[in-house]
Amino acid sequence: MDSITTDEIKQLIRVKLQNASQATQKNLLKYLRGIFNYAFERGALSRVPVPKMQFRQVDKIKGCLNEQQIKIFLEKALQANHEWYPIWSAAIYTGLRSGELYALTWDSVDLENRRIFVRRAWNHKAGFKELTKSGEDRVVEIAPPLVTILKELKLSSNFDESVFVLPRIEAWDQGQQAAVLAYFLIGIGLPRVRFHDLRASWATACLGRGIPPAQVMSMGGWKDLKTMMIYMRKAGISIKGMTDQLNFHDPLPKVGEVIPLMKIKKAGEI
Repeated sequence: MDSITTDEIKQLIRVKLQNASQATQKNLLKYLRGIFNYAFERGALSRVPVPKMQFRQVDKIKGCLNEQQIKIFLEKALQANHEWYPIWSAAIYTGLRSGELYALTWDSVDLENRRIFVRRAWNHKAGFKELTKSGEDRVVEIAPPLVTILKELKLSSNFDESVFVLPRIEAWDQGQQAAVLAYFLIGIGLPRVRFHDLRASWATACLGRGIPPAQVMSMGGWKDLKTMMIYMRKAGISIKGMTDQLNFHDPLPKVGEVIPLMKIKKAGEI
């Protein structure tokens, strides 16, 4: 390990992994730093050769639905009585991640005060975990239409005594939520987006309606302002109202007044 140089690590990340995703490159650098730090702290190494590297920020939003598309999407899902309708509605109205929705239990839902306490997450590889991705609980306000949906789910859950808020679906258990969503969207003539992009759709819709970015950031669980800026750009918030005062000329063409050069006498007039 003493022979490994900083340049060699840079070459590994920038050259050998040039075709890998940026997330893969960043993760490997993090793992290498952890290993070398461990060795350094125990006196096995005299230095840590892992460099600090800058990665270009990319737009994490692959796609999102606008408000009109969201309306069509939810109405079509309701009309079809689709089994995913309550899950999709919850995602659109709260901005929760798939794993947070899957792990949501009734003890974390306060219908009377329209609040959800996000305490757990789940994925099909690691199972349930008590903390969310950001490392702490957060509170999400429940939109009025979602209250109605949740009340109906609550009534049905009393019969089967389920602790989970949303229905258990085999495709969801297996992590196939993106494929199911894409299949449905294509079928109703809407753009194909990933399940995670429902979160982006929620964020951009909120920002587009004038909800302060700080509130969206808090509800969505984002700690990084750079990430929130991506959603703001997508919603056009950063430029909204910028040109309201630009008024250099009147763009409407001037209509000239027609003035007759002479009167044409009618027959019989002198």
